[in-house]
Amino acid sequence: MPASVVKGAIGGVADLGVAVVKAVKGIVNGAIQGAMESGIEQKEAVKGAVAQSVHSAKELGLDVADVAVEAVKGAVSGVMQVGGDTVSATKNAVLSAFDAAKEIGDEAADSVKNALQESVEGAKEVFDEIKK
Repeated sequence: MPASVVKGAIGGVADLGVAVVKAVKGIVNGAIQGAMESGIEQKEAVKGAVAQSVHSAKELGLDVADVAVEAVKGAVSGVMQVGGDTVSATKNAVLSAFDAAKEIGDEAADSVKNALQESVEGAKEVFDEIKK
């Protein structure tokens, strides 16, 4: 459910010509809140919303790294607002964004990884952990 909501909302915002990247954080935040409040498990909600944001960015010709950063921030914010576990949300969101970027290609994966490490608190630690 969160993935389809995110895809539709991002596509709708793009059709309006609005600054899509700026809207991603709010779209993901709202989708995750709604999903979790309706009983969808946190991990599933975060993964679906973040991954779909990255795929939608590619489809719409947006900067995948910028969208990934905003999607991760929106995911963590949405989880926080419904009282979820923000530490696991951060890890799940970072890995979901990175995995979705890897599906696009190596260049996208490198770009997303660098952007997340620079812009998202806790992302560097997530990547350090997967190196082990």
